[in-house]
Amino acid sequence: MSPLTIIDPAAPLPAGPDDTPYSKGTYAFVSLGCPKNLVDSEKMLGTLALDGYTLVSNPDGADFVIVNTCGFIEQSRAESKAVIREMLDLKREGKTKGVIVAGCLPQRIGPALVDELPEIDHIVGVFGRDEINRVADHLVGGAREQRELFRPAPIKAMDDRARLRITPRHYAYLKISEGCDRTCTFCSIPKMRGKHVTKPIEMVLEEARELASDGVRELNLVAQDTTYYGLDLYGRLRLAELLKELEKVEGIDWIRLLYLYPINFTDELIETIAQSPKILPYLDMPLQHIDDTLLRRMQRRVNRAQTETLIHKLRERIPNLVLRTTFITGFPGETDAQFETMRQFVKETQFQRMGVFTYSVEPGTPAVKLTDHLPESVKEARRDELMALQQDIAFQFGDSLLGYELDVLIDAPVEDGVWTGRAYCDAPEIDGEVYVTGENLAPGQMVPVELLERRDYDFVGQATGADESGRAPQLEAGLPIVRMG
Repeated sequence: MSPLTIIDPAAPLPAGPDDTPYSKGTYAFVSLGCPKNLVDSEKMLGTLALDGYTLVSNPDGADFVIVNTCGFIEQSRAESKAVIREMLDLKREGKTKGVIVAGCLPQRIGPALVDELPEIDHIVGVFGRDEINRVADHLVGGAREQRELFRPAPIKAMDDRARLRITPRHYAYLKISEGCDRTCTFCSIPKMRGKHVTKPIEMVLEEARELASDGVRELNLVAQDTTYYGLDLYGRLRLAELLKELEKVEGIDWIRLLYLYPINFTDELIETIAQSPKILPYLDMPLQHIDDTLLRRMQRRVNRAQTETLIHKLRERIPNLVLRTTFITGFPGETDAQFETMRQFVKETQFQRMGVFTYSVEPGTPAVKLTDHLPESVKEARRDELMALQQDIAFQFGDSLLGYELDVLIDAPVEDGVWTGRAYCDAPEIDGEVYVTGENLAPGQMVPVELLERRDYDFVGQATGADESGRAPQLEAGLPIVRMG
C-alpha cells in the first residue's frame, strides 16, 4: 500500500475544566501497510484523541509526527524508511519537534532501527500501540530516556474499539484475530505479530455494533489467517458462528471476507456464506503456488488436489462467487516447468481477481537457507507474464458484466454528477472501482447501477434509481453476479 498521510478528521477535542477544548500538542500521522496495520493506526489515533492530542493534516508545523510502518518485505521496509527519512528532514529543518516510529518495522528489527536512523526520538513495537499516548507525553515533555517501547505478544486479543477511523465513514476493517500459527517458510509475520490469538465473539460483535452506529455499512473482516478463527480460544473453528452473529448487527449490509487460508474451509462455513444475504460472495484466498513440490518447500500444508477440490466446492455451492488470490513467483528452486504449472493453473481456473508478488528474501525466515535462489530478473519476468495472463482473464470477466445492473456502494465524489463506488466484486484499496453518473448521490449510499463500459479494471455506469421500470437486466443465480439488495 502506498504511504497514506492521515487527514485530520476534525474529531472533537476533550474539554478542559472550564468546558473549553484543550490540546496537549499537535501531531501528524502517516500509516503504511496492510488493512490490519490500518486498524492499529486507527486505535493509536483514538488513544491520542482521548488523551487530548490534536491530529493535523500537515506534518510541517506539528509538534511531532508518528509513522506506523510496514516491515513485511524488503520493498515495504524501504518504503517505510523513506517516509521516516522524509519526516526526519522536517525535524532537521525545525518544522517538527520529533518523530515517533511505530509498528512492524521496529518490531522486526528492534533497536537496530535507531542505530541506523539515530534522530528518531522513539520507537514503538506492534504491541506497544495502546501506550502511544505515554510515548507522546515523553516526547512533548522533552524526555529522552526509554526511547524504545516493546511489549510481548499478548495472550489475549487486543481491544480495537474506540478507534478514530480514517476510512470513509461507510466502510471499515474489523480485525478478528492477531498473529499466525502457520509456518510458511517465506513469511516473517509470526516473528512480528506472534502466535494466533482469537478475538472473542462478544468483543467482535461489540466492535461491529460500534462501527455500525458510526455509519459503517460494509465490514471487511481481516486477520492473518481468517479461517483459523476460534481454534486457539475455543478449541474449535468458529468463523461460521461469528458470521451468523455479525449478520444480526443492524446497519451492516455487506460483510467481506479477506485473508482466508485454504485450510479450515468447513462445509458449515461454505453453507453460511452461500445462504447469507449479507456475506458477499467474494472470497480472498491467497494460494501462493500450486506446484506440490514448491508448496512443500513453502510449508503451506496443502496440495494441488486439495486446492482444486476446494475451489470446485466453493464455486459449486456459492452462487455468483468471485475468487481473489495471490501467487509468488521465483520462490527458491522454482523451475521453468513449475512456473508453467502455475501459469496453466491460472489460465484454467480463471480467478476473477489476482495479485502476483516476486519472492522476497526475508532475513530470519527458513526460506533464506534454501538452495537455488533465482535472479531478480527471472522473478520479475515470471510475475509480468502471470499478470499479463491474468489481465486478459480479468478483462473478460469485466466484459461479461456489461449491460447488467449491480448494487454499488458509493465511496467518493469525482466531479459534478460523477462518483466512485464499488460493487460486491471489488474490495476497497485492492480492486477496481465503478464510476457512477447520477443525481443526488452521496458517500455511503447503496444504489443500483447499470454497467455501461469497462475501462481496464474499472467500470463506468449509470445510476438507475429506485424505479423498477426500464431497468437493466439483473443477473440470474448461477451467473457471475447477482444484484445485492
